Amino acid sequence: MIPSGFPPAAEIARLSAGMLLEIGAVHFNAATPFTHASGKKAPTYIDCRKLISFPRIRSVLMDFLAVTVMREAGLEAFDNIAGGETAGIPFAALVAERLALPMTYVRKKPKGYGRNARIEGAMHEGQRVLLVEDLTTDGGSKLSFVEAIRETGATCDATAVIFYYGIFDGVEDRLAAAGVKLIHLCTWWDVLAEARARAAFDTKTLEAVEAYLHDPEGWSAAHV
Repeated sequence: MIPSGFPPAAEIARLSAGMLLEIGAVHFNAATPFTHASGKKAPTYIDCRKLISFPRIRSVLMDFLAVTVMREAGLEAFDNIAGGETAGIPFAALVAERLALPMTYVRKKPKGYGRNARIEGAMHEGQRVLLVEDLTTDGGSKLSFVEAIRETGATCDATAVIFYYGIFDGVEDRLAAAGVKLIHLCTWWDVLAEARARAAFDTKTLEAVEAYLHDPEGWSAAHV
């Protein structure tokens, strides 16, 4: 069913942040920082993959994502919904179902045998494709997926994610320079605000997280 009549963007951001907190997808730990894929330290970690195990919250967030895509890109803007391997695949399927569109997925690299394809499913030249993923940090993986989509002759000028870090400079500009609009539900700032409102973590931890969000590079360098 195509969703309609949902809250304004600011309320969607607050509610989405609250749901991520409710299922324990948000982890704050300043005493023992997390090491991200980049090798840098942070007091924050988010696990959006947990959402697939919570059907009620999963359903609401997918409604939110579908309606946000329609609000920001248009109701007839896309012909195909593509998920990025692997975390984006279930969310792409759920968004495609809501928008009544075909679904495909994009491999991180060719599988090395058979057709050696990066695109699985039916994607055609001229189709307008929306790339769906769970989250984005610096946008790097999105550009790789977009390139693979465009190699089919399809277009891809937007990516939609549940969670966007929203703390690193130049991410949206970098995507825009490649002709890609970023659509998202909430950021670390939304999560921090909702965590404070719910007293989900102690004050010292929340203060450390805020310091990190204001200066992630500096915070990471000071906690090597």
